[in-house]
Amino acid sequence: MMRVSILMLGLVVSCGLANAQKRPVDYVNPLIGTARMGHTFPGATVPFGSVQLSPETDTLSYEVDGAYNKDVYRYCAGYQYDDPTIVGFSHTHFSGTGHSDLGDFLIMPTVGELKLNPGTADDTGTGYRSKFSHDREVAEANYYKVLLDDYNVTAELTTSERVGFHRYTFPKTADAHIVFDLKAGIYNYDGKNVWTFVRVVNDTLVTGYRQTNGWARTRTVYFAMTFSRPFKSYGRKSHDQPQVYRGFWRKFNQEKNFADLAGRDMTMYFDFDTREDEEVQVKLALSPVSQQNALANLYQEIPDWDFDSVKAAGQEWWNKELSRIDVETVTEDDKVNFYTSMYHTFLGPTVYMDANGQYRGLDQETHVAEGFVNYTSFSLWDTFRALHPYFNIVQPSRNADMVASMLAHYDQSVLGMLPIWSHYANDNWCMSGYHAVSVIADAIVKGVYTGDAEKALEACIATSNREDYEGIGEYIRRGYIPADLNGTSVSSTLEYAYDDWCIAQIAKKLGKEAIYQQYMERAGNWKNVFDGRIGFMRPKNSDGEFVKSFDVLDTHGQGFIEGNSWNFSLFIPHDPHALIGLHGGEKKLAAYLDSLFTMELPDKYFENTEDISRDGIIGNYVHGNEPSHHVAYLYNYVGQPWKTQERVRYILNEMYQARPDGLGGNDDCGQMSAWYIFGALGFYPISPGSLTYELGSPLIKQAKLNLENGKTFTVRATNQSPDHVYVSKVLLNGTPLKRHHITHEEIMGGGVLEFVMSKKPR
Repeated sequence: MMRVSILMLGLVVSCGLANAQKRPVDYVNPLIGTARMGHTFPGATVPFGSVQLSPETDTLSYEVDGAYNKDVYRYCAGYQYDDPTIVGFSHTHFSGTGHSDLGDFLIMPTVGELKLNPGTADDTGTGYRSKFSHDREVAEANYYKVLLDDYNVTAELTTSERVGFHRYTFPKTADAHIVFDLKAGIYNYDGKNVWTFVRVVNDTLVTGYRQTNGWARTRTVYFAMTFSRPFKSYGRKSHDQPQVYRGFWRKFNQEKNFADLAGRDMTMYFDFDTREDEEVQVKLALSPVSQQNALANLYQEIPDWDFDSVKAAGQEWWNKELSRIDVETVTEDDKVNFYTSMYHTFLGPTVYMDANGQYRGLDQETHVAEGFVNYTSFSLWDTFRALHPYFNIVQPSRNADMVASMLAHYDQSVLGMLPIWSHYANDNWCMSGYHAVSVIADAIVKGVYTGDAEKALEACIATSNREDYEGIGEYIRRGYIPADLNGTSVSSTLEYAYDDWCIAQIAKKLGKEAIYQQYMERAGNWKNVFDGRIGFMRPKNSDGEFVKSFDVLDTHGQGFIEGNSWNFSLFIPHDPHALIGLHGGEKKLAAYLDSLFTMELPDKYFENTEDISRDGIIGNYVHGNEPSHHVAYLYNYVGQPWKTQERVRYILNEMYQARPDGLGGNDDCGQMSAWYIFGALGFYPISPGSLTYELGSPLIKQAKLNLENGKTFTVRATNQSPDHVYVSKVLLNGTPLKRHHITHEEIMGGGVLEFVMSKKPR
């Protein structure tokens, strides 16, 4: 009996030690969000890395018979968990977007007959793709591994900041190939590739570039690729259409062992003899500037062939970044969700410059980032709401550099505008508003951006006055955008009004009273699209009359972008008290909020909108899309904070699950994940540009925020459990808090925020 007890005790102790030794990085599951609508990728990358090396599971074209192919929407990140085949591994990906691009430089190891087209999922033998099983797939932070069943090849991926590192373990064969597809891409179509250039420098080194015209109109990416051992032969297949003029390059056979290649669409291959379980490793570095810089990036970041060391270094980097918050949770799944959400928030924006500081600017010239790190991929319609405010707490230095990157964009813009949705030295102009001003204002008023605030204000004002951009001229002249002139007239008016309030906050900070008053007046323009007769925001024509035919539930063709009037009528984040007045008092606004969460929204009302699906809807509240992300916290303003607590906890548990289909909508470059982190911590920034955060109901037991300024801010929830969703008392540094918000200064000053949890509302 004693022996058994000792053995059991030893087992318990060893299990406890094993659990205690788990690091934050060990809780990350990159497969979360890879099914259905999440649009995340499972591959390898480091925090904010330029390279996102990840598998593609299909190659659908963006167009079919000259029209948009709706099926391609599933592949915004290249990978869908339910797919049975892998096409290859490419080096650039967005995380969680609702539109796409990238998928550069696809590599696929194969064995046997050489095939230079991807083939079909139904018959992998028709191309170079392979079947695979999730049973033989591993996804970790900065590491991905899978067995390619058709070839019995094990593929492993890891990265540094600018270099993708592949390790392929082959069977014994005289017909091993590395396929290098330079025409492959995400949201691809015939003609997207403008030009491709390749130099085979020697039998282990290849360099080149490709230029594409897609979501980014003029995007050029350079590469340098090296192999761990010489290839015995190589070649290419050109997919270009025949043309009359062929030049005098026809003197050469460019299809086999020819070192100087160019064209619009090509697929290359490199041949090897391999022994049983022999590894062939590949490193591919990226640069926005030149082949020479790509090669320099490669030699500087991964000079040798120690795959495991690169993997370990990347995972340690992840662990350091994730350790900015030490969290204790009630369940293991909650901790997985928390650290995976942190992981997703640190995937972007991404570093966009070479190791020497050079990058390609919006003007397509080479610039040097002096005194800051240059970033790209700003999905600002999504990320202004929670991601950048979250960075102002846990990544302030990076967010300051992101603001500097936006101002560099402004300097290089011949249109004199800040970014709207920018990536890879381009603005793709996606979505509405000019929300860079929100990010800039939030960073300035919180003391995060300490650069030239006068210049930042100038850039914000110039952007807000660009009259030929999406109704701004009409907005300035009329105070609203007419519905007969713009399809998103109401939502754009509302978003401009909020952004103008943000500009006013910068002006106030700088003591610019006249500018402050001007933009505070513009910030009230939302009043011009509110129809008091029906109690909703409503499109208005140029004649000043509201449109006659109007449905407050429809998300299509009603003057709103990716939302309906019922949700957008609550988008006055900078003046919640005005909402109370519009609806006739606190009780009536509370009833409106109740109906939002409890009513049924029939499918017909969002069937024409890709980014809104049943996965992300609670009643008529659409959490799977961004415009309503602040709404649950509005109960604090109507004297019913327990409903904020109840709704937030319900959303946290309903919309975020620790499984591949666990996200209720596109992660949208980290916005959905940032919402989760704020929600789990118990506070949320409903109006970035303000210094306050509304209190909710924390999901964690304790979270220690290790701030860059050396201080620690601890959030503690006593009596925490799944059914204790209500807050009976809040204490800040031991003193009862008699308000439903906390300030930025209080967080950054360090201390303890304690929530006393209860099973019943207070």
